[in-house]
Amino acid sequence: MLKAIILIGGPQKGTRFRPLSFEVPKPLFPVAGVPMLQHHIEACAQVPDMKEIILIGFYQPNDELNRFISSAQQELKIPIRYLQEFAALGTGGGIYHFRDQILSGGPAAFFLMNADVCSEFPLQEMLRFHRQHGENHCGVLLGTTANRTQSLNYGCIVENHETNEVLHFVEKPSTFVSDIINCGIYLFTPDIFGHIGTVFQRNQQERIQEELTNGKQMHEVIRLEQDIFTTLAGQKKLFVYKTQHFWSQIKSAGSAIYASRLYLKQYHQTHPERLATNQDGTPKIIGDVYIHPTANIDPSAVLGPNVSVGKGVTIGGGVRVRESIILHGAMLQDHCCVLNSIVGWDSTVGKWARVEGTPSDPNPNDPYAKIDSETLFRDGGLTPSITILGCNVNIPSEVIIRNSIVLPHKDLNRSFQNQIIL
Repeated sequence: MLKAIILIGGPQKGTRFRPLSFEVPKPLFPVAGVPMLQHHIEACAQVPDMKEIILIGFYQPNDELNRFISSAQQELKIPIRYLQEFAALGTGGGIYHFRDQILSGGPAAFFLMNADVCSEFPLQEMLRFHRQHGENHCGVLLGTTANRTQSLNYGCIVENHETNEVLHFVEKPSTFVSDIINCGIYLFTPDIFGHIGTVFQRNQQERIQEELTNGKQMHEVIRLEQDIFTTLAGQKKLFVYKTQHFWSQIKSAGSAIYASRLYLKQYHQTHPERLATNQDGTPKIIGDVYIHPTANIDPSAVLGPNVSVGKGVTIGGGVRVRESIILHGAMLQDHCCVLNSIVGWDSTVGKWARVEGTPSDPNPNDPYAKIDSETLFRDGGLTPSITILGCNVNIPSEVIIRNSIVLPHKDLNRSFQNQIIL
């Protein structure tokens, strides 16, 4: 018997995903036409003997999350429930806090994954790898290869090349350690809770001392990467399974467009019915495109590659959309052009207007390149990136919006470039 735990986090200050996360919790943001979290859940549901999927985070339960869980349960025929942390407890603290719930029913092992990654989720391969390595270890980490420079932005894993044992683990090192990076997807046995418990007891004493000294209450934050993996490395307790399949983080809105491209390409194998095709009386499709059945699109529009069109979207005649996400209820009027952008819920782009961003893709000439963590500002100006229109934004006819972020409920009256419009 197996279970899967997905860490969905919670509302964060200064997140790079705003203004999109104003409207929905980030894990429910649509990537390739379905909520980001659904890709994780679909992968978990494919694993034989998977009994339950548990979401852990510190979002307040809300209608949107409840609707998503109810819909996913009905569609995939697997129990899904949400456990709310009382505060952000870290990647290890959350699962330790709810360890009784996770261990109920006596699972032999459980998957743990972060919600803000996109991947092919080779869970069944990880399970086979875990079984091949006997019963003495307590975890398998999914790893992938990055280039030397970008590896410093991730947890780095040094492995024994013959046995795949994790010999050394460093979270975001200051100098090069290894080109194998942690993907944030794990398979653990219940033994892991013993190791987390040791750290918890040690931290408890330090916390009590800190609270007595400063009078400030602290939460039981335990981070798997810094507190657990660094200790267990080299003790024959952790192994790394390296994947050659796609993997990327979804930390910013720009990375959501890149993730959408990866998932749309994967749909050829997993969900070909989700991909639009060229037919008489339908818009021209180039490459991989998702169109919600309720969208109303003029046959003279041209969409793709890498476009997803949400529920109830209206797209007029002669419109061109490429490398973009159009969220539900948006309207693209005749002959407008949308490139490398996210058009928010119920927003309108006027006739002959142009909404354009700068792609933030990894270096196409480097097979191990990952998407860079974007800084919002560089050299005193806004870093050129994708254009984001928040919800209910109105772009007038015949203007250009380039490399800009427009906050919700704005009626613009002129062109903008490299600006945040508050």
